[in-house]
Amino acid sequence: MTERPDGSDEARMSENPQSRPTPLGIYDRPQRGGLSGIEIAALVLSGLWLCGSALFFLATDSATGTESATFDSLRFVMTLMAVFLPVAMIWVAATAARSARVMREESARLQAAIDAIRQAYVAQSQRQSAAGEPAVARKLEEIAAATRKTETALATFSSSRERVRPLAPPPQPPQDDQAPLPLGTRAEDTAPPLEREDFIRALNFPETAEDEEGFAALRRALKDRQAAQLIQAAQDVLTLLSQDGIYMDDLKPDMARPEVWRRFAEGARGKPVAPLGGIRDRSSLALAAGRMKQDPIFRDAAHHFLRLFDRMVQAFEPSASDAELSDLSNTRTARAFMLLGRVAGIFD
Repeated sequence: MTERPDGSDEARMSENPQSRPTPLGIYDRPQRGGLSGIEIAALVLSGLWLCGSALFFLATDSATGTESATFDSLRFVMTLMAVFLPVAMIWVAATAARSARVMREESARLQAAIDAIRQAYVAQSQRQSAAGEPAVARKLEEIAAATRKTETALATFSSSRERVRPLAPPPQPPQDDQAPLPLGTRAEDTAPPLEREDFIRALNFPETAEDEEGFAALRRALKDRQAAQLIQAAQDVLTLLSQDGIYMDDLKPDMARPEVWRRFAEGARGKPVAPLGGIRDRSSLALAAGRMKQDPIFRDAAHHFLRLFDRMVQAFEPSASDAELSDLSNTRTARAFMLLGRVAGIFD
């Protein structure tokens, strides 16, 4: 037989000992040979005893010289017991010894199986941990990407002119006959008053990046100083709440009637305006309350937002219709007010 150029199988197995299969002892066939030493010893002892017993009784009968004419049953039983009882005891001892040997073999096989299973489990755990690291890293990347996407969507609510310029109409060139503004007069002071529909639409923020009407209403609202302050404060708290996984679209509050909003605008607090705290999501309430206690930045932003929203309702309510108050209460900004107001205890 020709020798393979890469060496024999024994050389390869010695170089890579891990390639050898690990036998599981529990699946090995038990060793079942012929007669063991225990059975041989029992047979020898049994034969010696039977031979000795036969010689003894033959010698006893020959010494007496006569045979009993009558059959003595008691003597016969005693003879059988004297002959065969020791033989039975020998085989009982042999059986017990054989059972003990079988138990030791089974215990050794079971121990080998446990060791093999332990080694296989350790090897599998190492492989899974090595394979799980890329999966964990990929999951972290997905979470980071989702966080960046959320931050990008919230950043579209910013008042920066550069971010809203693609959806904004082209600026009109200044007219030569435009009258100069008096000293100390700002451009927003001469801007036309903000429409209520645009204000309510701006407080709900654009639905998507393609919501051109929402962005247009947001741009018009940002030109109003008081509306811009409230929108900026609402954007801050919405961003902070999103860090804990709290999103206004997931909240389904119990809507309060317009007259409850009117009582709140008139200065009522506590139980008369308790229906305004219609947020029932316990997890969102618990997360917001914990953040309110532990995070001073979140607490300051929340109180600043609540003050601005309170002032807005007082100014908005006198000339607003019931339908406009209902639309206002259904905005994302109003839901944030319901959530934070209930956490802050305004409706208690």
